[in-house]
Amino acid sequence: MSSIVRDYYNAKVGEEWKRLTLPMCAIEYASTLRLIERYFPPRGHVVDIGSGPGRYALELRKRGYAVTLVEPAEKALAFAREQFEGAQLQAESFIAADARDLVALDAGVFDAALLLGPLIHIPERPERAQALAELMRVLKPGGVAIVSYLNSWGLIRTGVTDFPHRYRDPNFLHAMLGEIAFPEPLSGFTICYWSTPPVARQELIKAGFDVMSYAGAEGVVGGMWPLVEKLAATDPIAYSNLLEFAAETCELLQFRDGGDHLHFVVRKPSMA
Repeated sequence: MSSIVRDYYNAKVGEEWKRLTLPMCAIEYASTLRLIERYFPPRGHVVDIGSGPGRYALELRKRGYAVTLVEPAEKALAFAREQFEGAQLQAESFIAADARDLVALDAGVFDAALLLGPLIHIPERPERAQALAELMRVLKPGGVAIVSYLNSWGLIRTGVTDFPHRYRDPNFLHAMLGEIAFPEPLSGFTICYWSTPPVARQELIKAGFDVMSYAGAEGVVGGMWPLVEKLAATDPIAYSNLLEFAAETCELLQFRDGGDHLHFVVRKPSMA
């Protein structure tokens, strides 16, 4: 992770911890947990690479997994440690490291892994390949991981609300049909990379992974942030049902390409 991205997340620790409780992001969280329930082994050692403030890692520990957190933003890692201590739970370790260099981790020791943030912030293809190579190295043969990308296709709809001024340029709008790298910080965000389902899939296959499935984390409500927020405020029962439905259906063909976040479920080949 570049110093620019690290500084961004060091300044956003509290916001990032709360983010997954926001109405739309809670759907992303529920979809991710659903994928974990479907594809992770029922027990074992899990590494959360790019753990941020530790919300997923803490939930995995509550579910009985042994967890290791890897995060380059020092304040986020310290916050995660505090959350574990407050819950009177222990992690295997808290490691300050970049996803592209996991020298602190031994090869072939993890039954499962999360790589939910790092690739979103690595615009350079060779650098993403290095992060995936490190993920492959630390997984056991047959180990499963969930790998996340930002999805240009889904962001087309999100942009109607979040960045409509960019659509004054028709070239930018058409560029969103493919992958886009932003080596300089975006306004309100930071350095990032937007992929597409077929491009991300091929990147993972090239890295040696078997692709088991993929999902649109926001599923059926991709691009509907203001409407989802309004529903959560005005009709909590309907929102709760929608959250559950979106998580249940996030892998369906008609929904999975329309979210902001692509979650690929991959496996290290057993003979690797």
